[in-house]
Amino acid sequence: MKQTLFLRFVFFVTMGFVTQLSAAPLGYKNSWMVMGDFNKTYQELSVNYSTTANDALGVSVSAMQTDDSVSKQQNAEAVYTRKVARWNLPNAQANIWFIGGLGSITGNTFGGSKAMASPGLQVDYETTRFYSMASARVYAAQGATSNITTARLGASFYEVDYDQPQPWIVVEARRMTFVSNQYEFTPMLRVIHNRYFVEAGANLSGQLRFNFMYNY
Repeated sequence: MKQTLFLRFVFFVTMGFVTQLSAAPLGYKNSWMVMGDFNKTYQELSVNYSTTANDALGVSVSAMQTDDSVSKQQNAEAVYTRKVARWNLPNAQANIWFIGGLGSITGNTFGGSKAMASPGLQVDYETTRFYSMASARVYAAQGATSNITTARLGASFYEVDYDQPQPWIVVEARRMTFVSNQYEFTPMLRVIHNRYFVEAGANLSGQLRFNFMYNY
Protein backbone atom coordinates (compact mmCIF):
# COMPACT_ATOMS: atom_id res chain seq x y z
CA MET A 1 0.00 0.00 0.00
CA LYS A 2 1.07 3.53 -0.62
CA GLN A 3 1.71 5.96 2.18
CA THR A 4 -1.43 7.88 1.37
CA LEU A 5 -4.25 5.35 1.54
CA PHE A 6 -7.55 6.33 -0.05
CA LEU A 7 -10.07 4.28 1.83
CA ARG A 8 -13.01 3.45 -0.37
CA PHE A 9 -15.64 3.42 2.20
CA VAL A 10 -16.03 5.43 5.36
CA PHE A 11 -17.93 5.16 8.54
CA PHE A 12 -18.62 8.37 10.37
CA VAL A 13 -21.63 10.46 11.30
CA THR A 14 -23.10 13.60 12.61
CA MET A 15 -26.25 13.45 14.65
CA GLY A 16 -29.14 15.82 14.02
CA PHE A 17 -29.81 16.82 17.59
CA VAL A 18 -29.12 19.87 19.73
CA THR A 19 -25.62 20.60 18.48
CA GLN A 20 -24.08 21.00 15.09
CA LEU A 21 -20.55 20.03 16.08
CA SER A 22 -21.53 16.44 16.82
CA ALA A 23 -19.05 13.94 15.42
CA ALA A 24 -20.70 10.76 16.60
CA PRO A 25 -19.66 7.44 15.05
CA LEU A 26 -23.28 6.47 14.37
CA GLY A 27 -26.15 8.11 12.45
CA TYR A 28 -29.90 7.71 12.36
CA LYS A 29 -31.47 4.43 11.24
CA ASN A 30 -30.91 3.50 7.56
CA SER A 31 -28.34 6.27 7.00
CA TRP A 32 -24.90 5.99 5.36
CA MET A 33 -21.81 7.95 6.31
CA VAL A 34 -18.47 8.54 4.62
CA MET A 35 -15.39 9.97 6.35
CA GLY A 36 -11.78 10.75 5.57
CA ASP A 37 -8.89 11.76 7.84
CA PHE A 38 -5.54 12.65 6.27
CA ASN A 39 -2.16 13.88 7.43
CA LYS A 40 1.42 12.71 6.98
CA THR A 41 1.43 10.04 9.69
CA TYR A 42 -2.19 8.83 9.55
CA GLN A 43 -4.73 8.32 6.76
CA GLU A 44 -8.16 6.73 7.05
CA LEU A 45 -11.23 6.21 4.89
CA SER A 46 -14.38 4.34 5.89
CA VAL A 47 -18.09 3.84 5.36
CA ASN A 48 -20.92 2.57 7.55
CA TYR A 49 -24.62 1.85 7.49
CA SER A 50 -26.83 2.33 10.55
CA THR A 51 -28.99 -0.76 10.89
CA THR A 52 -30.81 0.69 13.92
CA ALA A 53 -30.72 3.94 15.89
CA ASN A 54 -28.08 2.31 18.12
CA ASP A 55 -26.05 0.06 15.81
CA ALA A 56 -23.98 0.44 12.65
CA LEU A 57 -21.86 -1.83 10.48
CA GLY A 58 -19.07 -0.63 8.21
CA VAL A 59 -15.64 -1.13 6.74
CA SER A 60 -12.49 0.88 7.26
CA VAL A 61 -8.95 1.05 5.91
CA SER A 62 -6.20 3.08 7.51
CA ALA A 63 -2.45 3.59 7.34
CA MET A 64 0.12 4.87 9.83
CA GLN A 65 3.77 5.74 9.46
CA THR A 66 6.49 7.32 11.56
CA ASP A 67 7.57 10.92 10.94
CA ASP A 68 10.71 9.71 9.16
CA SER A 69 8.61 7.34 6.96
CA VAL A 70 10.76 4.37 7.99
CA SER A 71 8.09 2.26 9.70
CA LYS A 72 4.69 1.79 8.05
CA GLN A 73 1.53 -0.11 8.89
CA GLN A 74 -1.82 -0.68 7.13
CA ASN A 75 -5.13 -1.87 8.60
CA ALA A 76 -8.25 -3.21 6.87
CA GLU A 77 -11.26 -4.17 8.97
CA ALA A 78 -14.98 -4.63 9.34
CA VAL A 79 -16.29 -2.31 12.07
CA TYR A 80 -19.25 -2.51 14.44
CA THR A 81 -20.43 0.56 16.40
CA ARG A 82 -22.86 0.57 19.31
CA LYS A 83 -24.38 3.50 21.20
CA VAL A 84 -23.92 2.23 24.75
CA ALA A 85 -25.58 5.12 26.61
CA ARG A 86 -27.05 8.57 26.04
CA TRP A 87 -28.05 11.32 28.45
CA ASN A 88 -30.32 14.08 27.14
CA LEU A 89 -29.71 17.10 29.35
CA PRO A 90 -31.17 20.62 29.25
CA ASN A 91 -29.53 22.14 26.13
CA ALA A 92 -26.84 19.44 26.08
CA GLN A 93 -26.18 15.77 25.40
CA ALA A 94 -23.65 13.15 26.53
CA ASN A 95 -22.88 9.76 24.94
CA ILE A 96 -20.81 6.63 25.33
CA TRP A 97 -19.94 4.60 22.21
CA PHE A 98 -18.33 1.23 21.63
CA ILE A 99 -16.34 0.90 18.38
CA GLY A 100 -14.76 -2.43 17.50
CA GLY A 101 -13.26 -4.00 14.41
CA LEU A 102 -11.94 -7.31 13.10
CA GLY A 103 -9.54 -7.49 10.19
CA SER A 104 -5.91 -7.74 9.19
CA ILE A 105 -2.74 -5.71 9.57
CA THR A 106 0.30 -5.51 7.29
CA GLY A 107 3.49 -3.49 7.54
CA ASN A 108 7.19 -3.29 6.82
CA THR A 109 8.23 -4.13 10.40
CA PHE A 110 7.11 -7.77 10.05
CA GLY A 111 6.41 -10.27 7.29
CA GLY A 112 3.01 -11.18 5.84
CA SER A 113 -0.26 -10.15 7.44
CA LYS A 114 -1.62 -10.65 10.94
CA ALA A 115 -5.16 -11.01 12.27
CA MET A 116 -6.23 -7.93 14.20
CA ALA A 117 -8.95 -6.89 16.66
CA SER A 118 -9.55 -3.21 17.47
CA PRO A 119 -11.85 -2.56 20.45
CA GLY A 120 -12.38 1.03 21.55
CA LEU A 121 -14.56 3.47 23.50
CA GLN A 122 -15.58 7.08 22.85
CA VAL A 123 -17.29 9.49 25.26
CA ASP A 124 -18.53 12.95 24.35
CA TYR A 125 -20.46 15.92 25.74
CA GLU A 126 -21.86 18.73 23.65
CA THR A 127 -24.01 21.82 23.52
CA THR A 128 -24.71 24.18 20.62
CA ARG A 129 -21.57 26.16 21.54
CA PHE A 130 -19.19 23.66 23.17
CA TYR A 131 -17.92 20.16 22.39
CA SER A 132 -15.64 17.73 24.21
CA MET A 133 -14.63 14.19 23.30
CA ALA A 134 -12.21 11.51 24.47
CA SER A 135 -11.54 8.16 22.83
CA ALA A 136 -9.17 5.22 23.07
CA ARG A 137 -8.77 2.32 20.66
CA VAL A 138 -6.36 -0.62 20.66
CA TYR A 139 -5.21 -2.28 17.44
CA ALA A 140 -4.25 -5.69 18.80
CA ALA A 141 -2.24 -8.15 16.70
CA GLN A 142 0.40 -10.67 17.71
CA GLY A 143 3.68 -8.80 17.94
CA ALA A 144 2.23 -5.65 16.36
CA THR A 145 -0.12 -4.02 18.89
CA SER A 146 -0.56 -0.25 18.97
CA ASN A 147 -3.17 2.20 20.23
CA ILE A 148 -4.61 5.61 19.45
CA THR A 149 -5.73 7.95 22.24
CA THR A 150 -7.55 11.17 21.34
CA ALA A 151 -9.05 14.15 23.17
CA ARG A 152 -10.86 17.09 21.55
CA LEU A 153 -12.25 20.44 22.66
CA GLY A 154 -14.31 22.66 20.35
CA ALA A 155 -16.12 25.98 20.52
CA SER A 156 -18.40 27.64 17.98
CA PHE A 157 -18.06 31.26 16.87
CA TYR A 158 -21.79 31.96 17.07
CA GLU A 159 -25.23 30.32 17.04
CA VAL A 160 -26.87 29.42 13.73
CA ASP A 161 -30.12 27.84 12.58
CA TYR A 162 -30.10 24.07 12.04
CA ASP A 163 -29.94 24.34 8.23
CA GLN A 164 -27.05 26.85 8.20
CA PRO A 165 -23.29 26.07 8.14
CA GLN A 166 -21.52 26.80 11.43
CA PRO A 167 -17.78 27.51 11.93
CA TRP A 168 -15.93 26.09 14.95
CA ILE A 169 -12.43 26.05 16.37
CA VAL A 170 -11.34 22.55 17.41
CA VAL A 171 -8.12 21.58 19.22
CA GLU A 172 -7.11 17.94 19.23
CA ALA A 173 -4.50 16.04 21.26
CA ARG A 174 -3.70 12.64 19.77
CA ARG A 175 -1.14 9.95 20.56
CA MET A 176 -0.52 7.07 18.15
CA THR A 177 1.97 4.70 19.75
CA PHE A 178 3.01 3.26 16.38
CA VAL A 179 4.06 6.77 15.35
CA SER A 180 5.36 8.19 18.65
CA ASN A 181 4.82 8.05 22.41
CA GLN A 182 4.34 11.82 22.36
CA TYR A 183 1.00 13.58 21.88
CA GLU A 184 0.53 15.72 18.79
CA PHE A 185 -1.57 18.87 19.15
CA THR A 186 -3.57 20.09 16.17
CA PRO A 187 -5.77 23.21 16.06
CA MET A 188 -8.32 23.09 13.24
CA LEU A 189 -11.04 25.20 11.70
CA ARG A 190 -14.24 23.19 11.21
CA VAL A 191 -17.32 24.07 9.19
CA ILE A 192 -20.26 21.82 9.92
CA HIS A 193 -23.73 21.46 8.47
CA ASN A 194 -26.53 19.03 9.18
CA ARG A 195 -25.19 16.58 6.55
CA TYR A 196 -21.44 17.25 6.34
CA PHE A 197 -18.38 18.75 7.90
CA VAL A 198 -14.93 19.72 6.68
CA GLU A 199 -12.00 20.66 8.87
CA ALA A 200 -8.44 21.71 8.16
CA GLY A 201 -5.43 22.67 10.24
CA ALA A 202 -1.83 21.81 11.05
CA ASN A 203 -0.12 20.30 14.07
CA LEU A 204 2.63 22.08 15.99
CA SER A 205 5.24 20.53 13.66
CA GLY A 206 3.54 22.12 10.66
CA GLN A 207 2.08 18.89 9.24
CA LEU A 208 -1.19 19.64 7.45
CA ARG A 209 -4.40 17.83 8.44
CA PHE A 210 -7.67 17.53 6.49
CA ASN A 211 -10.83 15.71 7.54
CA PHE A 212 -14.29 15.41 6.04
CA MET A 213 -17.60 13.65 6.62
CA TYR A 214 -20.77 13.31 4.57
CA ASN A 215 -23.97 11.78 5.93
CA TYR A 216 -26.86 10.62 3.72
